[in-house]
Amino acid sequence: MTKPKILAFAGSLRKGSLNKKAAAAAAAAARAAGGEVELIDLADYPLPVYDGDLEEREGLPDGARRLKAALKAHDGLLLSTPEYNGSIPGPLKNAIDWASRPEPGEKPLAAFAGKTAALLSASPGALGGIRALAVARAVLENVGVLVIPAQVAVAAAHEAFADDGSFKDPRRAQAVAATAKRLVETVARLRADPAP
Repeated sequence: MTKPKILAFAGSLRKGSLNKKAAAAAAAAARAAGGEVELIDLADYPLPVYDGDLEEREGLPDGARRLKAALKAHDGLLLSTPEYNGSIPGPLKNAIDWASRPEPGEKPLAAFAGKTAALLSASPGALGGIRALAVARAVLENVGVLVIPAQVAVAAAHEAFADDGSFKDPRRAQAVAATAKRLVETVARLRADPAP
């Protein structure tokens, strides 16, 4: 059987994003746990703000089609999201909204069907973006994604990473590795014994 295929990304467009660092560290941990991991950058999938009139007029933008293809090609999602004003960033929600839109002949929510996800957040604040995790979980579950209970919120994230992108604190590295491993194992189990 092939390795579980995991798509990892951050919910931030910013080049120096702390969540991009967290996503990269989690992706490495998922690879070490036996997953086949692709790390992408949402900035490479430019999208206009979702507008039903625009969709009706022009169909899905190229960025949405490419993002949907990436989602559909993987079994699991590893997402690290910033917290913006107690919620997830607009670009992340916008990407999910566009990816949720069906194309002709496609089943509803095809990009999210059968997917399993693990969530992380990283923030300079004391809570580590934990409020965004609750919102991300609700949004993903609403589009049919199974989100595993294990999650990690990295507080004081501006001080959390070494120059090579790894976590300075071994306990944080262990927590992220455990969450990534749980995702890989869950995806593998579900693929071996899918629900009827």
